[in-house]
Amino acid sequence: MTTTTANGNGISFGRFWAMTIKEFIQMTRDRITLATMVALPIMQLFLFGFAINTTPHNLPTAVLMRENTDVGRSILAALGNTDFFEIRSVVTHAEDMDSLLESGKVLFVVEIPEGFERSLRRGDTPSLLVAADATDPVASSSALGALSGIVTSALVNDRQVEFTEPTKPAFSIVQHRRYNPAGSSTLNIVPGLLGTILTMTLLIFTALSVTREVERGTMENLLSMPIKPLEIMLGKITPYVLIGLVQSLLIITAGLLVFGVPILGNPVSLAAATTLFVITNLSIGYTFSTIAANQLQAMQMAMMFFLPNILLSGFMFPFAGMPKWAQWIGEALPLTHYIRIVRAIMLKGASIETLAYDSIALACLMGVAMLIAVRRFRRTLD
Repeated sequence: MTTTTANGNGISFGRFWAMTIKEFIQMTRDRITLATMVALPIMQLFLFGFAINTTPHNLPTAVLMRENTDVGRSILAALGNTDFFEIRSVVTHAEDMDSLLESGKVLFVVEIPEGFERSLRRGDTPSLLVAADATDPVASSSALGALSGIVTSALVNDRQVEFTEPTKPAFSIVQHRRYNPAGSSTLNIVPGLLGTILTMTLLIFTALSVTREVERGTMENLLSMPIKPLEIMLGKITPYVLIGLVQSLLIITAGLLVFGVPILGNPVSLAAATTLFVITNLSIGYTFSTIAANQLQAMQMAMMFFLPNILLSGFMFPFAGMPKWAQWIGEALPLTHYIRIVRAIMLKGASIETLAYDSIALACLMGVAMLIAVRRFRRTLD
């Protein structure tokens, strides 16, 4: 069937159909692009539908027991039975409480002070103290709001206290928002943006590096020269390490001068963690560039890796509120550990020794990424 236009040229349905079939065949041959088209909406569905939770539950919590009484044990049991809190530790010294909060092992410490039960039975309205890691204000607000009702219900159900005056509160809750007393979201976002921006830019830079050389035909010239593939890889990565460090310096300076985000910890520790993070992302991006056949595929793989990083790292949504399977994926992402380290150093004044778990995890991810990049580079281009 042919349709004739005014200028005499015809539009053939057969030619149109042949062109359509040809495009389908070409699409199926580009397996990486086809897989991206299929996997991306499925990934978004699972991440936004199941992994993201704006009302976090099972938040890591410690209890500072100043006295071991029936009321204290009832409060401890009530906190453990609710889905808002997950009791990770029970301590008896304030120093342990400070260490748990600083290292990020818990987000809350509920302190039951000495004489709490005696004052409660006298009707003196004693105070229940709560220290919260407010570097993530979203995670702390909902749980703090539910705490009073949880404790009151526990005391009534366990018949620990008879409330003779229902209109009068039996106790009060004193909240101490550590590290971010005003609950400013800027203090939470700016350190996270540091890692997010570095991830996005460095992945794209290095994901395009090898494919650009291959498409231009210059990679064969490089390999024909008396230089080893490993030396080529390290030589191509090194300039981007410097660029990443300059980027981080600019972001931190802007955060300090414009947004007032402090650096309470050791800048050397921050620089060391940033260097680890930069090299890790460069190695991952370089691996993508050795897998991809062209720059478009390299860009697609970089964006596929960037999406779970930004959603499952704790940057946009509370990490502790995600389901366990999402947290396992998040633990395998460099951005998760880097955001914890940066927030702890800048806002809490923590040292790299206090953050041993995240520092070692980031170093291990860097080693794995570099090993894969080296092996993949040799296998594909030698």
